[in-house]
Amino acid sequence: ATGGRVSVVQANQVIARVTAQASRQPGLAAVVLDLLDFEGDEIYFQAVPQLAGQTYGAALTAFNEASIVGLRHKNGKISLNPAMTTVIADGDHVIAIAADDDRVVFNALRAELDGVTAMSSSNTTTRPEHLLVIGWSAMGNAVMEELSQFLPSGSSIHILADPGLVDVSELPSKTFNGIPVTFSEHTGTVASLAAAARRNRYDEIIVLAYRENIAVAEADARTMLTMLLLNRLFDEENNGVEPTRLVAEILDSRRAELARVAAADDLVVSDNLAALMMAQIAQNPEVSPVFTDLFDAEGASINVRPIELYVQPGSEVSYAELVASARARGESAIGYRNHAHPKGDPANGVALNPRKDLRLTPAHGDALVVIGAVHTR
Repeated sequence: ATGGRVSVVQANQVIARVTAQASRQPGLAAVVLDLLDFEGDEIYFQAVPQLAGQTYGAALTAFNEASIVGLRHKNGKISLNPAMTTVIADGDHVIAIAADDDRVVFNALRAELDGVTAMSSSNTTTRPEHLLVIGWSAMGNAVMEELSQFLPSGSSIHILADPGLVDVSELPSKTFNGIPVTFSEHTGTVASLAAAARRNRYDEIIVLAYRENIAVAEADARTMLTMLLLNRLFDEENNGVEPTRLVAEILDSRRAELARVAAADDLVVSDNLAALMMAQIAQNPEVSPVFTDLFDAEGASINVRPIELYVQPGSEVSYAELVASARARGESAIGYRNHAHPKGDPANGVALNPRKDLRLTPAHGDALVVIGAVHTR
């Protein structure tokens, strides 16, 4: 009816995807927020005549202050993280992440990086993962849909929720896409929380906000109280509760700073994600298909991968070498995550789009942020 002039933002889909992925990839929520807000790096389209006839892979290391993530072909088609051998035609534009459009400057082709290879990942093993989900809403099924695609065989999900705030009949049945799901009631006390936390040795705990039958302010207050209680249980000795990675959803961005004091490892601020995406598309409608590709269930996606896949920890390298190593794996690098970051750091240790000449000495636990294929189970 509008002749294609309306861009649709499926906010719930984006929030569910970021929440699910943040639970498995530390720092991902901070990367998404940095991409969407107007304070740091943003997405730009730039014609670069010097690249005509060159491959996409060669373009990745040719910009010192911009991270190339894809191509917009002269026919308008968007290709995020295309094959590295894709030839850039005259009239194509690069899709870049940069602090401003005047930073998307071609420096030089880096033939000396052509021989850089990735580390072998043949010794990596996949083990079952066990998740505890505290709180529930209609969003929960979308989060489970995302999560279940990535959980290895033998994994499990346990849901802990207040039956006074959720319709128990709407919870997932005994399995969700082949992953066993169990449920128990949460009265809001430390005792019920501790009992659930002792139930299994969990890999992640996700605190979902209650969205129905409760005010937003009260929902966020309950989320923050749950986070504080969990961290108290983590700090106590000999109580049977193991310290666990904690991801929480906050509905109102005005409470985000207060929530960080409660010490979640990753914080997903729902209203902020939706509002910022709408603002980005309103300012530049051309980015709409880029975000659609990044946040749908297929195609390219943002991933935070262990640094051991790209370089031997302890060895000093330039960021350009890490970009070249990611290229050897068929990925477009866009940032770096330092594991040793202060607790409560809003960026979660992530530096998006560092300069290619930055020197780093990666350590175990660090990670590279890349655009690549979705890895499902």
